[in-house]
Amino acid sequence: MKNIVILISGTGSNMAAIVRAAEQQRWAERLGARVAAVVSNRPGARGLDTAQAAGIATAVVDHKAHASRDTFDAALMQAIDAHQPALVVLAGFMRILTPGFVAHYEGRIVNIHPSLLPAFPGLHTHQRALDEGCKLAGATVHRVTAELDHGEILAQAAVPVLPDDTADTLAARVLTQEHLIYPRAVAELLQKQ
Repeated sequence: MKNIVILISGTGSNMAAIVRAAEQQRWAERLGARVAAVVSNRPGARGLDTAQAAGIATAVVDHKAHASRDTFDAALMQAIDAHQPALVVLAGFMRILTPGFVAHYEGRIVNIHPSLLPAFPGLHTHQRALDEGCKLAGATVHRVTAELDHGEILAQAAVPVLPDDTADTLAARVLTQEHLIYPRAVAELLQKQ
């Protein structure tokens, strides 16, 4: 069985979309894959409750309990590796990972970013798109590399920027597309393994 470990920091809506897709599309039977665990860097992350309700193992590796990024990443790797992951999926995981962590999962780690990369890597993507007068915004599924938001693009979805958009309204419209393209991109990667 190909194990998927999903990393979250908050509500885990993209994680929930992947879990739903795995169940509805019978990934275990079709792809020999399952969501084995959900790991959060925040003890109170609401997505942990969602995962537990779905019968998925959960773990917390609190970044605040570690003196450095290196010690946090080492503890995080230990929690992930306990599940022998075929794929590590970042779903709203709000930590910058060390090059050593990324190298450890090279070719097996993906992220979704709320912009049409290479435009607007990093934070505040929706406000930045509005400030630049963009006509389109969107989301990108990409491989994770040591350089933030610069890995190979695996999937993208675009939405129009409306004249009365705020960062919040644009973010909500982009998020609906994230929930569609992320499970599809994960399934495609699993098919290739």
